[in-house]
Amino acid sequence: MSRWVALDWGTSSLRAALLDADGTVLDHHEAPQGILHVSAGGYPKVFASTVERWSLPRGTLCLASGMVGSRQGWREAPYAPCPAGPSDLAARLAWIDDAPGGLRVGIVPGVSTDTGGLPDVLRGEEVQVLGALALLGREDGTFVLPGTHSKWVDVRGGRLAAFSTFMTGEVYGLLRRHSILARTMPEDDGPLDEAAFLQGVQHARRAQGLLHGAFSARTLALFDWLAADAAPSYLSGLVIGEELRACDLANTGLDPVVVGNPALTRRYQLGLSAYGLHAVVPPGEPAWSGLHHIARALESTQ
Repeated sequence: MSRWVALDWGTSSLRAALLDADGTVLDHHEAPQGILHVSAGGYPKVFASTVERWSLPRGTLCLASGMVGSRQGWREAPYAPCPAGPSDLAARLAWIDDAPGGLRVGIVPGVSTDTGGLPDVLRGEEVQVLGALALLGREDGTFVLPGTHSKWVDVRGGRLAAFSTFMTGEVYGLLRRHSILARTMPEDDGPLDEAAFLQGVQHARRAQGLLHGAFSARTLALFDWLAADAAPSYLSGLVIGEELRACDLANTGLDPVVVGNPALTRRYQLGLSAYGLHAVVPPGEPAWSGLHHIARALESTQ
């Protein structure tokens, strides 16, 4: 394997990188061309316009992860069950027939688990977890991927063993924009008020449930105990605090690895500090690292 392409193709954006055999990024490209912005049948054209800048020879390996492998994507890549590591994902790649330019395009499957008799899924996050694992030189740990649907992943022996999903970001958006709480908040979130955020985290810890705790965002405003500009940060602390409380962190003593954008990572660092925990942040780009390890696993089987 010499030069090859890694693609992180999600709901709203498409990121692509040209890598060498060692996983070093030689070039990269990003565009707002996630699956929500690709018309039916438009995936080959978007893919071709993305990779044509690199003049790739026929047969070049291209691995794509994320929502591009969902039922709404280019081709559905069925979920691999837990436990799952790089070799398990490499064995379940969904290959694109007749890919543009004669390129060898494989879509990484998501990962599924059965938690308490109910299914749960990852799609894209599994690659980031494997990448973070490699960047940190670890085989085990708890990995947190904050976002619209936050993921908590338990890794054992280099494989995803189990995970849980929390609709934290989505619930924040609903409460922030479509509930009575929106009436007392400014139009824009503004910068993070760390004191208000931590106040929300601590109240969530005491309230024993978001249905009760969330109403405090209204009463604090009614009695002028919380400035309007600080209200979004307080609400963010409440919902993230509910996620942390549900994970029963007080009884784990674990320092989770947080994989996310800097703004969200900072919030989780603050929230975890309320439990006396330190958030470990991996260096580098976990998505490219994870896809590189899947590519290596694929190569070892050929």
